[in-house]
Amino acid sequence: MPITKSAHKALRQSTRRRVQNTQRKIVVKKAVKDLRKLVAEKKEKEAREALVRVYAIADKIAKTKFIKKNKANRIKSRAAKLLKKEFEKKAA
Repeated sequence: MPITKSAHKALRQSTRRRVQNTQRKIVVKKAVKDLRKLVAEKKEKEAREALVRVYAIADKIAKTKFIKKNKANRIKSRAAKLLKKEFEKKAA
């Protein structure tokens, strides 16, 4: 256990940050997972809406510096590529 006041505060901060970071991580993974599920079920309209959510979540957590900007861009790119691959071949 921490001894000094500053060590107590550091413990509180790290605990709070750990919880927040875990929640952010879950939110991102869930958004991508939902998108993949909708694509697999061939629900184009809902998948496009889910893609917008993935974009928003990735941008938001990159803005708060939880992940780097390039990682957010990579998540968005892979999600868009998945959507395009599935629904563009249907239209062609």
